[in-house]
Amino acid sequence: MASSGTAQVYTYSRPSGLAGDVLGLSTSGGTTAAGPSAHPYFFSGLLTRAAPAAAALLALADVAQTRYHQPRPTAFRDPVVTCNGDRLRLESFSACCGVYARLDVLEQALDGEVHERGTTNVDVNGPLREALARVGGDDPLHLAVGAEELAVTTPDGAVVEKKVPLPERWLRGFAEVQVITSGFDPRAELGAAEAVRFLRGLPGARSRAALWAVPAGRGLRVTSRPVPGAVCLPGPDRLRTMLPLLRFARALRAYGPAVRPGNGPVASVWELELPGMRYVLALSPEPHRGFSGEGAVLDALATDEAADDAELVGALLSFEPRVEPDLIAGRAGLDLPRTRAALTQLGTAGRVGYDTAEAGFFHRELPYDAGRVLAMNPRLRNARALVDEGRVTFTGPGVAAVDTGGRPWQVRFAGGPEGTASCTCPWWIDHRGGRGPCKHVLAARMVRDAAKETAR
Repeated sequence: MASSGTAQVYTYSRPSGLAGDVLGLSTSGGTTAAGPSAHPYFFSGLLTRAAPAAAALLALADVAQTRYHQPRPTAFRDPVVTCNGDRLRLESFSACCGVYARLDVLEQALDGEVHERGTTNVDVNGPLREALARVGGDDPLHLAVGAEELAVTTPDGAVVEKKVPLPERWLRGFAEVQVITSGFDPRAELGAAEAVRFLRGLPGARSRAALWAVPAGRGLRVTSRPVPGAVCLPGPDRLRTMLPLLRFARALRAYGPAVRPGNGPVASVWELELPGMRYVLALSPEPHRGFSGEGAVLDALATDEAADDAELVGALLSFEPRVEPDLIAGRAGLDLPRTRAALTQLGTAGRVGYDTAEAGFFHRELPYDAGRVLAMNPRLRNARALVDEGRVTFTGPGVAAVDTGGRPWQVRFAGGPEGTASCTCPWWIDHRGGRGPCKHVLAARMVRDAAKETAR
């Protein structure tokens, strides 16, 4: 992903368009099972339910264009599409990085031929959006993701180029969502009628405080306080892209971590089941918090072996619909914790996502440099600097002093060296680990792990 002052350039052989009942999605540079491709050709055939597919694709594009925190006009950002053989996954982030959206078009909604597996970006432009808004009825829609033969360009230019500012926090968001949501469990499932009632009854844009959805009978009721079994609903207006899809809804499912009374806001996942499709939204813990700053990936990235393991695990991925950590661990000769850490490392390069509906990882490939992981995580970079400068000293079992040039901060591992950690620094006091470890905890863990490795 480009830095905040540069732009990602997408090149398409022609604009995407809808002509009659033929939807052609043009592809930009990407990666396939056979290697890099300038314009991958993934699928040609039918979308068996045109209206919900068009509405869901439009909803996905709306998320990519929206800044939910401090709204203002933004540039179009083209969705990422991955063909996993039996499905197409289209993903986008909101401009503020606080909402992740994904449309899974499953096998039962596709009737055609898969030409290749892989990942690319697809062009979603203004005229296409207008055309999608007019699609209705139950007739199938012809779909081509990529073109079998590229058009011959002319001096006038059949090639379409887009230069879109894509800050690095968007890439960090992909990694954070994968780590955070992999710890979620199903919390509620509503039928079509209850889903419509719940979503249409949510507070509007003025409700900025985190609310909580609590199972009540066959539906959900909204409360201002967390209770066991509740799902956080931070900024309920961020679910509004689901409203145009309600006429196609078959069920609504909510996923989240376990909570208790007094719990602070947490992320959540909301999944709308459509005919042969799933439309998924992940919401950051608060509207002003982008996923990119949550820090959930830092523990896994703090180990040197994670990078080496990621190279090995990455070579075993092959765009399967579901990545099974147990199977990958066996094939790679690694234990399960190291395999999961390697998948997290791959997630920071956009190579792994997580599907809460199937409680499993999936493989994608984004055109971003994994070597920029350290630069994109300043807490990790600063922790490594503290270690290199010898500023970490263990003063007792499970207790370390970290000197940052002023007063030393104390890191304590509860239950001894292997336990969970806390710190006396202001960051830890403010967030209590809710936004990942501080740089002092990370540095202490690095020194602890290095000492263990030396002692072997």
